[in-house]
Amino acid sequence: MNRVCHCMAIMAVTMNAGWAQDEGTADAPNEVPVAAAPTVEDDSKTDGTSAESPDVTPDEKAVEIDPLKKAKESATGLVDDAKKRVGDVARTLDQNPRVQDASTSILEPIYQAARAITFPAFYWVAFALMAAGVVSYAFQLVLGKLVVLAKGSFNIREIFSDAVGLAISVIGLVLTTQAATDNSTFAESPSSVLSAAATGIILGLILYRWNQSEEVDAVHGRRKKKRGK
Repeated sequence: MNRVCHCMAIMAVTMNAGWAQDEGTADAPNEVPVAAAPTVEDDSKTDGTSAESPDVTPDEKAVEIDPLKKAKESATGLVDDAKKRVGDVARTLDQNPRVQDASTSILEPIYQAARAITFPAFYWVAFALMAAGVVSYAFQLVLGKLVVLAKGSFNIREIFSDAVGLAISVIGLVLTTQAATDNSTFAESPSSVLSAAATGIILGLILYRWNQSEEVDAVHGRRKKKRGK
């Protein structure tokens, strides 16, 4: 009986100790996880640049731009210097009596002729001729060159010549109109202006046809020479 009681006491003590151990384990606080050490990122990756290609400093950018600025400044300086020299030469020539006499000898006959023929009919003829020149060279520069190009020929000298003729005719027409307005009654007569313009257009078309036929004949002549060779 005593053995049974003794065994039961031992079992009770053992079970009590196990329960105490289980309760201690359950009541024990959770372990605090150790935080991982922060990793140091490469500044070059954060900034989007590599260590092998450092950023360009403002001083280096200024060094790159300086040659362009210097070239522009030098070109501007050369232009200003040239203008200054031309102005100095012009002032020197204007003060030279020989140059003044030469200029007067050129302009005086033109002034005398202009005074002698200052009447409305003269401006009518001048206006008609300038209008004819504008029409003739304009058509010749566009249509005439297209006709010649269609025949397999192209001459840059003829194009340049026609362009110069057109420019002279346009300037002459403008100056004639200005002179007629200031010095005669031509511009005050609509019938005179319209008749001169119509005459100039008709004459310009006739001149255009002549010039075009001459260029076409020149193209055929050049081809015959090439074949003869």
